[in-house]
Amino acid sequence: MIADYVVDLRRGIDSGELVPYFQPLVELRTGQLSGFEVLARWKHPLRGMVPPDEFIQVAEDSGCIGALMEKVLVDAFAAMKKLPAHLRLSINVSAIQLRDLSLRRQVSLAAERTGFSLSRLTVEITESALVGNIEHARSVTEELKSLGSRIAIDDFGTGYSSLRHLHALPFDEIKVDQSFVQTMLSRRESRKIVAAIVGLGQSLGMLTAAEGVEDAAQADMLLWLGCDLAQGWLYGRAVPAGKLSQYVSDQKKQQSKEASKRPNPEDTAFHMEALPSQRLSQLQAIYDGAPVGLCFVDRNMRYVSLNKRLAEMNHAPIVAHLGRTVGELIPQFYVHLEPYLKRALNGEAFAGLEFQAEGPDGQMQVRSTSYQPTRDEAGEIVGVSVAVLDITERESTQVALQESEDHHRYAVELNPQVPWTAGSDGMIVEASPQWTTLTGMTEEESKGWGWGRALHPDDLERTSVAWRRSVETGDPLDVEYRIRCLDGSWRWMRSRAAARRGPDGRVIRWYGALEDIDEHKRVLEELRESRALLEGVFHAVPVGIVIAEAPSGRVVMGNPQAEAILRHPILPKLDTAAHEQWVAFDANGRRLEVEEYPLVRAIQQGEITVSEEVQYQRGDGSVGWLSLSAAPIRGDDGTITGGVVAIRDLEEGEQGRLRGVEVPEGKKVKSQ
Repeated sequence: MIADYVVDLRRGIDSGELVPYFQPLVELRTGQLSGFEVLARWKHPLRGMVPPDEFIQVAEDSGCIGALMEKVLVDAFAAMKKLPAHLRLSINVSAIQLRDLSLRRQVSLAAERTGFSLSRLTVEITESALVGNIEHARSVTEELKSLGSRIAIDDFGTGYSSLRHLHALPFDEIKVDQSFVQTMLSRRESRKIVAAIVGLGQSLGMLTAAEGVEDAAQADMLLWLGCDLAQGWLYGRAVPAGKLSQYVSDQKKQQSKEASKRPNPEDTAFHMEALPSQRLSQLQAIYDGAPVGLCFVDRNMRYVSLNKRLAEMNHAPIVAHLGRTVGELIPQFYVHLEPYLKRALNGEAFAGLEFQAEGPDGQMQVRSTSYQPTRDEAGEIVGVSVAVLDITERESTQVALQESEDHHRYAVELNPQVPWTAGSDGMIVEASPQWTTLTGMTEEESKGWGWGRALHPDDLERTSVAWRRSVETGDPLDVEYRIRCLDGSWRWMRSRAAARRGPDGRVIRWYGALEDIDEHKRVLEELRESRALLEGVFHAVPVGIVIAEAPSGRVVMGNPQAEAILRHPILPKLDTAAHEQWVAFDANGRRLEVEEYPLVRAIQQGEITVSEEVQYQRGDGSVGWLSLSAAPIRGDDGTITGGVVAIRDLEEGEQGRLRGVEVPEGKKVKSQ
């Protein structure tokens, strides 16, 4: 039975029934056709098309593999000679052929007969063919390399995988076996093996190719991992030599059509201009040189990597972090961080979380921390990327500023809570996650003019007009409005924005920040109500009251009773010092010096005066006895900020005693 099969196979080789078929190889990053792998097919007159796995082993055992190889090589080279020179051809070499010292000559003669350039040839060798045959394999592969061909190791990971093979032989390419490719979407182990093989190829400077790609999801994952080439049914089944030219022509038309739909290459430069291994090096340099603390922690909250800046912040070398948990290194901060880390491991992202605790050096630290879940190629969360910024100095500065300005500056003004950006047309393109936290609106719902749906109906038109005016003129935006929060309440917000302009002066971007001023609004309303109440009392008391500021003594307020008693206006002289308005005398008729006035003594010395009687030159020229009570006004820190004097007209209650009193001769002075 086997003997008859061998005879039939030899007859088929001699009669031309063994023919090459060509399976496409595609460049994953561009989708362009890269070449073909040649596969032998037996067009049996009775059995139809016979696949290679039914006759290759028989050909090897019977010794006719050489004849089969020669026939397929000549036909394949002849067909490829007609195609564009950039398309390559890959052929498989079995373990028996690898031991054949005439392989080089056989390949060279086939190329000479057809005029095919061997610089377009890739010779694929399976791992199993190298077992126990490494020295002979080195000799044969070096001979093939001398012809200008590339050498690839096929089905890597399925045989006796050894890094020694990659080191000992001059391989140019690694091929990932289809068994891993076809299960990598469903099996994590397969994904990791594929990722490891691709990464190994990149680190050794070799091309990587994947076999058995059947759908777009597999191709996308391979591209994400950085694989270079792919072949499989997704790109078409193997075609005979007679249809090869037509296939190439059809592919060229299809690629031209798809190229017209692709985005500008400049928009995808990061993905197209560098291999993942190169991007990794670039990102590592950024990671190490970043001025903020960066780290990656795994699902067990252990440090896997971190940069120098974070190590400095934690006052421990990098090596002391690796493998240890966050709780072990910074327990005082971990109390605050733990719930957010756990939520990040469940898929939530956080930005700008601020925590305060005693640092490893014993000093109080304030840190702003951001968390971003990190996913693998299948979307599974494998850990959290953390960014840490030491804002201790900034916080100290804010506290000092707030104290010096009597707490009239808001933390949200110094550090905006909801940054946002808009295009030159005024359409929102990005908003901080805090916007979603405040309103419940997603980022997509808020883009464009969608954010307006969160505004109070009474504020919508006014806010829209202000924003359109800024967009049209390029002037900064500063507008206040109410938004509906996630809990259904309305909160006052202040939105400010400024335009970024290009070299030609045109607006290319808007950068803004939304601040929560609800508390500030409530305080102002309470102050207005309190002021109204105090003003009512101020005007209703039956004595005159005058208030002056320190240290100038400038009068800032007086009630109607004061004007009635003094008989000259108080408000028109608000820019005048108190001692310039008043002319007073003691009981002996001596004009008082400036520093003797009770109000001046209260301002300059902090003295409290109770019911001191003086003679006063009124605005109409008359003189009357007044009772003055004065006291200083102090600020929160105890410093004197002004003074107040209460004035009572003694003539109203003691007219008998005071009637007929006149100013001593020469002492009557016209009031200013």
